[in-house]
Amino acid sequence: KGSKKKSYTKIELGKIRKKLVEEKASVLHELMSIKEDSLRKSQKEASGDLSGYSFHMADMATDLYEREFLLGLAEGEREMLYDLDDAIKRIDEETYGVCDECGESILKRRLKAMPQAQCCIKCQEKIEKNSRR
Repeated sequence: KGSKKKSYTKIELGKIRKKLVEEKASVLHELMSIKEDSLRKSQKEASGDLSGYSFHMADMATDLYEREFLLGLAEGEREMLYDLDDAIKRIDEETYGVCDECGESILKRRLKAMPQAQCCIKCQEKIEKNSRR
């Protein structure tokens, strides 16, 4: 793998870490909201209180779609949480900003737009191209 160049000062890394921790808290809050919404609906069904529900097929399909949509959102939030945790870990291990694939520095503008990025643009494009096959 390539050379591991440091492209950030400790002060810059501290600011990035703080931003990542704040983003993580926001994602956790969002996950909890999704969980509460889902639980509220499940508890209503489990209690047998179907008064708010009609047995119309379209209503049932809408409820099913909404539940699947919430589950999809939760999965996306969970993946984001893992990526944020990984980025914080890389800052702590002093490997933040280094591509996991080639070992070269990841452009600062890429990390500014996506602070949890693990790969440089070239390597990420290769990964995405290979995953489409």
